[in-house]
Amino acid sequence: MLIKDLQNCKAFVAGDNAVLRELLHPDKEEVKFRYSLAHAVVKQGETSHRHTLKHAEVYYILEGKGIMYIDHESVEVRPGQAIYIPPHAIQCIRNVGQDDLKFLCIVEPAWRQEDEKVL
Repeated sequence: MLIKDLQNCKAFVAGDNAVLRELLHPDKEEVKFRYSLAHAVVKQGETSHRHTLKHAEVYYILEGKGIMYIDHESVEVRPGQAIYIPPHAIQCIRNVGQDDLKFLCIVEPAWRQEDEKVL
């Protein structure tokens, strides 16, 4: 059985400037799936850097309020919403709430630094 505790996952600042903690990644754990799962935080008043990924991604909003930008569209997002981000889409998310914006990032196949381009 594999159980990962968020508090025991090392935090790091990703290329898009969000604070990430990787929960599950097939290159780092003995798991039989191709996706990666990370917990992300964008601090109050901040915006992640515009970037693209080679593969599709899903954000699942846990806490806070933000505006999601994908290519030429933007929409307000809130807890309980899942956002599909197509491969190669220009994306960023802005925290417009009073607290940290927290969300899960699911990338399939698993996120790799060489698949991301910060604009």
